[in-house]
Amino acid sequence: MRPRPAVTSRSHNRPDGGVATTQDFYSRWARLYDTIARRSPGVQSLRERAADRLAPPAGGVVVDMGCGTGANLPFLSGQVGPEGRVLGVDFTPGVLAVARDRLSTLPDTGPGAPVGVVRGDATRPPVRDADAVFASFVSGMLADPADAVDHWADVVGPGGRLGLLDLARSTHPLGRPLNGLFRAVVRGTSPPGTRSRVSTSPAALLDRRVVAAHRALFDRCVDVEHETHALGYARLTAGTVADS
Repeated sequence: MRPRPAVTSRSHNRPDGGVATTQDFYSRWARLYDTIARRSPGVQSLRERAADRLAPPAGGVVVDMGCGTGANLPFLSGQVGPEGRVLGVDFTPGVLAVARDRLSTLPDTGPGAPVGVVRGDATRPPVRDADAVFASFVSGMLADPADAVDHWADVVGPGGRLGLLDLARSTHPLGRPLNGLFRAVVRGTSPPGTRSRVSTSPAALLDRRVVAAHRALFDRCVDVEHETHALGYARLTAGTVADS
């Protein structure tokens, strides 16, 4: 158990695409994104299930990579308990402002653990060690998601917990007919400019990145649990980092 996350002063690297454009896009729409992240049908139960599957140790330290507006923080806090610590990392000022507002509604003691957020690059976070790392709906935004997952596994080390929750096109018989709509949503919600910088469709790129991230988790972890939800669109994977 680690009483607090060890935070470094490392500046964040440039994420995929234009960092200023991406930050401006997500900052401008932070409140709407927060509503979608918390109010979409079934999303709260999905976040709660993901936190359960991550299963960080009571009293441990969890880092939420690409935490956005902090929708996962209450669920992760409930997992580690009042003696634990939850830290959210994100590189976009606007969404972190919403996340900080959310922190004011969470107790510092009692049933919830102390929580905080910090600005940083999730691919090379300003955190040296933790007991668990979680990332939701982040893999598809990273230029090299497998490398990021590999780094997160190094952060928690052998015995640490690693979890991913992502969206991608469905292979489920009931979900496949809706893939066209899903592609349109992915394209429409991509930051301006990013769509013109890729040679394939944003949905196809998202698929490849999500597969790469979850495969990297399988490569680094044991006791891996993998689930699909929401007609096959949601992919949830969690495991324990193996000895090197």
